[in-house]
Amino acid sequence: MKLLKNITMFGMLAGFGVGAFADNPISTYHYLADPGAAADDEYFYIITDSDDPAPYNSGSYEIFALYGFRSKDMQNWTDFGIIYDARKVNGIGAIWASGIAVHDGTFYIVFPDGGGGGIGYIKAPGIDGPWENAVGQGKDKLVGGRGIIGCDGVSWCFDPGIFIDDDGTTYVTWGGGESNSRPNTDNFDIVKLNDAKNAPVGNGSHVKVNNLPTRKMLEASYIHKHKGTYYFSYSTGWQQGAPTIDYGVSDNPMGPYTWKGTILGDPSMNGRSINGNNNHHGIAEFKGHSYVVYHDRRIAKGHNGLEVIPADDGKPNPNEGYHRSVSVDEMFYNADGTIKQVVCTNEGPEQIENFDPYDWYPALTSSKQKGVRSRSNFVQGKKAEHVLLPLSSKESWLRVSGVDFGTAATGFTVEAASAADNNKIEIRTGSATGTLAGTCTLKNTGSKTVYAETKCEVEGLKGIVKQLFLVFKGDKDSTMAVKAWGFEGSGTTPPEPQKPFGGKAWAIPGKIEMENFDEPGSGRGSEIKSYSENDSEDHGAESNDGKSYREGTGVDIYKKATGYIVGYNQAGEWLEYTVNVEKEGDYTMFAAVASGGTSGSFKLSIDDKDITEEIAVPKNEGEDNFDDYGKVNANVKLTAGEHILRFTVTGDWMDIDYIQFVEGKDAKDPDDQTGIRQSFRMNANSAGTFDVFDLTGKKVASFTARSMAEAKKLWRENAQMQKVQGISVIRNRNNGMIAKVRTTR
Repeated sequence: MKLLKNITMFGMLAGFGVGAFADNPISTYHYLADPGAAADDEYFYIITDSDDPAPYNSGSYEIFALYGFRSKDMQNWTDFGIIYDARKVNGIGAIWASGIAVHDGTFYIVFPDGGGGGIGYIKAPGIDGPWENAVGQGKDKLVGGRGIIGCDGVSWCFDPGIFIDDDGTTYVTWGGGESNSRPNTDNFDIVKLNDAKNAPVGNGSHVKVNNLPTRKMLEASYIHKHKGTYYFSYSTGWQQGAPTIDYGVSDNPMGPYTWKGTILGDPSMNGRSINGNNNHHGIAEFKGHSYVVYHDRRIAKGHNGLEVIPADDGKPNPNEGYHRSVSVDEMFYNADGTIKQVVCTNEGPEQIENFDPYDWYPALTSSKQKGVRSRSNFVQGKKAEHVLLPLSSKESWLRVSGVDFGTAATGFTVEAASAADNNKIEIRTGSATGTLAGTCTLKNTGSKTVYAETKCEVEGLKGIVKQLFLVFKGDKDSTMAVKAWGFEGSGTTPPEPQKPFGGKAWAIPGKIEMENFDEPGSGRGSEIKSYSENDSEDHGAESNDGKSYREGTGVDIYKKATGYIVGYNQAGEWLEYTVNVEKEGDYTMFAAVASGGTSGSFKLSIDDKDITEEIAVPKNEGEDNFDDYGKVNANVKLTAGEHILRFTVTGDWMDIDYIQFVEGKDAKDPDDQTGIRQSFRMNANSAGTFDVFDLTGKKVASFTARSMAEAKKLWRENAQMQKVQGISVIRNRNNGMIAKVRTTR
């Protein structure tokens, strides 16, 4: 279910007029520790382990599970609960401090098995899973026992971190140990993984940090990158008091690093320490800001008036040392690239955009909580499920901050279970006892595991509401369980699905021009998308007098002498077309394609089911290899009626002109072979402008030449070429012709 909203001026001004602050820690209803951080264009992600299993008088850590969080605005956090549980996965003893990275839509976690028995490696399509082994080679560990390589002699084979560089290269660090028991720079190891991200390149190597002061390295190794510089950070030892998070810098992720200072001291405010006997952190950049996540003892110490929640065994006032909390604050750099020491705050970072209520949210999405508990239902191989359990006879609420209701909200929907009558949710503004906007009395489902939707009307919710409260009321505690909620309103419009370009579905049998993919819909959700593009720049616009053929999509469409083609294709990109198949049966698919290399490939699917295997695009020989279109074909079976055809790029650097379906198996190509789109060649005597791009799409050079052959020669002789790694792409501005040149060293 998705609840949707129009784009309003309030939404366009997200971040202006927000003026709200988060409260540390990010969760107040369970004990969390050892955070790691990552971010993509949409969300900031945090993983933590959990001190919940430790009894109130625990004298040691009892850690078995990882929790996952995400936020769009750095104030309102969605808690997905337990995303990976060692108690339910064979072969894992425990799960302590772990590292997370996200790259090209895939999430990766490295975790210590049993607190030091090796490093595990898992991946998933989302922070909430489902997670699966990513090690490869028939191994269940990356490092250590049952792993591909050994722990390389570090004292403690744990606290792994994972870093994926801009080019997709992955690095994993691990290790630690008492600083006086080993050489000071021998505590940590690092290994580079291959392109498949499932095997090390060689063995690990010890990380060296030069110019260290007396405070020594202990644990919690971590790598991040800022403006081309690599930062290696870690927790220091206990010899000089509470550990700090220190760091060094390098121009190589493998090091060596040079020590520069302290990122984070012992978390304290107003002279009162909220840390204790260790420190751990994660760092990520998000929407132009840098943030550090860390753990402290705010809840167990009752800091800033926080409710000191009982330990998991139900007993109050748990041991502070083994019942930690996770917080986040913004991190700033000096002009020379060094890091200013982070100031730990009660408020946390400023909210960076307004919260959109017109969506469907997991129940534990909030900026602050009181009088609530939660339950995770982890099943290996499935997405995480996390349920809110209000203590409804007490003061029990969630707060959501900086909420942009636009024109006005008219309704609230909640998915919840209720094992009693008269359980209700009040929607209030300003405070938990503030102005009442609506009340939802939950349906009695007879059980806390049977869910139903309840809808209710709301009023007075418009514009930006600084503080919104969902207040839980009932006669008995723990008789309701809430799974998800969302708002509807007068500004809401239902999603418009994608529609055929020009308003008419493509006929099969027949030809489909690839530049005329479906118009995307409007609203929220994947069902409205008609394309996926790796970057927002239309690299083909210059071939069309600087104008994009499909404005706003970023799809790279080039104008050629005979029409438009889709080029600059990279793996993972896709285009969709509404098609109408005349009758069920066998068809032969022909695709007009071009490539200057051997890496290009694609596949086709209908309604999310593959109808072809991966189809390789042959290399065209000669100077005009991206203008000479040949044919590839495949036999397919199609069902009559209207469908969504998806073209998915599976290998980089190919161009495609059209796809044609012909009735019958092994049918002949209806196009006369001499009539295939002819190459467009420049007059040999007319000079043209050629642009050179690296593989990230960044323009690195421009010059004039009379032919592509001359352009290649000029680029090879250009000293700038040696600064471009791998393959560079040369494009003729006049006709869109493309050639690729590999850098040789």
